[in-house]
Amino acid sequence: MKLSRLAAISSSLLLGAVLALTGAGTAQAAETAALDYVALGDSYSSGVGAGSYDSASGDCKRSTRAFPVLWANANSPSSFSFTACSGARTGDVTSGQLGPLSAATDLVSITVGGNDAGFADVMTTCVLQSEASCINRVNQAKSYVDTTLPGKLDAVYSAIRTKAPNARVVVLGYPRFYKIGGSCVAGLSENERRAINGGADHLNAATAKRAADHGYTFASVVPAFTGHEICSGSSWLHSVNWGNIGESYHPTAAGQSGGYLPSFRAVV
Repeated sequence: MKLSRLAAISSSLLLGAVLALTGAGTAQAAETAALDYVALGDSYSSGVGAGSYDSASGDCKRSTRAFPVLWANANSPSSFSFTACSGARTGDVTSGQLGPLSAATDLVSITVGGNDAGFADVMTTCVLQSEASCINRVNQAKSYVDTTLPGKLDAVYSAIRTKAPNARVVVLGYPRFYKIGGSCVAGLSENERRAINGGADHLNAATAKRAADHGYTFASVVPAFTGHEICSGSSWLHSVNWGNIGESYHPTAAGQSGGYLPSFRAVV
């Protein structure tokens, strides 16, 4: 009995020494390497604004600098499927992106809801029309988020669970877009910037609630982007880009690597 106990103690000490030498990162790498990971969603997941687009992805504009690719490159999961697509709404996810999901899928990430709520039209209205029109359009989008978007999110979240019953699902939100009282001397008024930020907060709150109700993890990117909004002087977001209008109000490569990636990594 004493010998058995001594052997157990010795084994424990040996294991502790190995862990001390190799570090917890090695154990974590071994765990993540076994994951089957699928990245779904809209342009904030596909990487619009980050450049370096995969030509094979066409109008979906999947970037090699998008956070799902960066995470997969760092963690070498056993499989990685990247179906996120620029412009995707909830219905586009359910109809065209869920093919790689299965009972073997361990990890899913998704950003969706902004296009359903008409965010692109909100920004176009705010840039081209009056302050009153901008604020009214933001309020219309918030009303949609309250009345219609929850059911659409429920549909896509339920479809994910049906196809990937064993997966951990991480729902990521959207950044606030403007630093109030920042360095911008032209463009939108401060009232418009506050309204747009409020619209993003409203969307994030609704998305977080629906994610939680489905047992999913919600990862806010607002803390990571704080200090890197438009008008901050160190923005990780494109402002209006007349040369490539589709990249306007999307994260830059730095926004993907410094904003979305660590927010995702922190909860996986």
